[in-house]
Parts: sequence; structure tokens; C-alpha cells
Amino acid sequence: MFALFIVGTAGSGKSLLTSALASWYSDKGAHAVSANLDPGTLNLPYEPDVDIREMIDFQTIMNSYQLGPNGALIFAADLIASRMPELQDHVDSLNPDYVIFDTPGQLELFAYRQSGPFVVQNFRCEGKAVLFLFDSTVVSTAINFVAIAMLAASIQLRLPVPNVSALSKKDLVGEGWKQILRWSSDPLELEKAIATEAGETHYLLTSRILRGLVNTGIAYEPIPVSAATMDGMGELSATLSRIFRGGEEVED
Repeated sequence: MFALFIVGTAGSGKSLLTSALASWYSDKGAHAVSANLDPGTLNLPYEPDVDIREMIDFQTIMNSYQLGPNGALIFAADLIASRMPELQDHVDSLNPDYVIFDTPGQLELFAYRQSGPFVVQNFRCEGKAVLFLFDSTVVSTAINFVAIAMLAASIQLRLPVPNVSALSKKDLVGEGWKQILRWSSDPLELEKAIATEAGETHYLLTSRILRGLVNTGIAYEPIPVSAATMDGMGELSATLSRIFRGGEEVED
């Protein structure tokens, strides 16, 4: 069994991609299951095979501890680690080839508190990876691209397993995804774009952050994908196979 944790900013398409990727693997003959790790979500675009909401009742937390929605979300997110044995047993009982974890919409609740890293590091499987989503509708400006790249770097620090990046919602930006890929592969072109967007102060800050990422060897060339059209799923699965299976593909 291989585990993939999909993370990204709110609205970046985590749930839609979870559903699409699980369907893609299933269509290829693999047994893939989806697992929702967001105890506060009200609606999902798929029916999860494993659902943390069955183990943690968000409304009960609000009522029992007299918490508002934000406080209850933090409390619920911290409880996920305590449900680790139950979560592991439920996934194991399904005996999947792949389990795809849809993480909370608020990235900071999963990545920057203790519960999320604990789940990622302690979930038992043959191999695991984190898929970070660059929302194409957000990173269509050079400054935003650098800001999200810096966030992606921080996720690598917090979730120290193999990290892969994808450019989500490719279908919503027309041909704009091609420019984003050019920025991701050519720091000089990206810095020129920053210069045209930013004033002097913002240019100095953004360009220095970019150079810092480049100097540390961190480079992000996200795989463009669309959960709506299924574009890019083959390339994404091939990249994941190199991590999980040493390059062995799921059967067509």
C-alpha cells in the first residue's frame, strides 16, 4: 500500500484532485481509496472510503467545549493524531494499493500543528509522498508564484517525506499554465516578470526570496493537471511511481 497526502492552500483543488486521482487509479485496475482528513468540512465532491468525520464530531466539539468554529477546527485537527490507530485499521481493512488523503482546507491546521506531521510520519505503508498543489488561478502572477513556492518549501520542512508539486486547475487559466511552467524552469525569466509587477521594495523582497530558494537547490516545476478534464494524470502517476515503485507503472 502506498499513501499520498494532498496538501495546498484553501480552494486549491485538493478534494477534486483526490476524487479524480482515485478514479484514475481505479480505471487502471489498481485498488485506490480516498480518505478525508478534514473534520470540519461540510460537503465533499466525492464519497470518501475513510472519513475522519466518523471519528471526530466537529459539532459536538463546538457544543461540549463552547468553542467557535475556528477554535473547534483547531481542537478537531489536534485530535486527528489520537485517532491514528483507528484510521490505520480502517485503511488496512480495505487492503488498497493506494490511499489518497484529502487534508484539511486550512493548510496551517494540518502542516503547522503537531497532528498532521505525526500522521504523515507514522502512517504505516510501503511508501508515502506529499503532493503540494500550486493553484494555477493564484500563481498566475510572478509574485504569487514565489510566495507559494516559499510556502511549498516550508511544507517540505514540516512534512519530511518525498514531496511532489502539481499545478492544479490547469483548465481554468487557458494557456496561462504554459507561462507558469516557464517561470518554474527559468528563474531569470521569473525575476524579470517580478520586476514588471512589483515596486522597488516588493521587487527586492521577492527577488531575494527567489534567489534564496534557487541557492538552496529548491526548484519547483509543478506538473500541470486538471481534475475536471483528467489532463496530466498520466504524468503525475508516473512521477509518483518513481517514488513508490522505482518507476513501475500501474497497468493500463
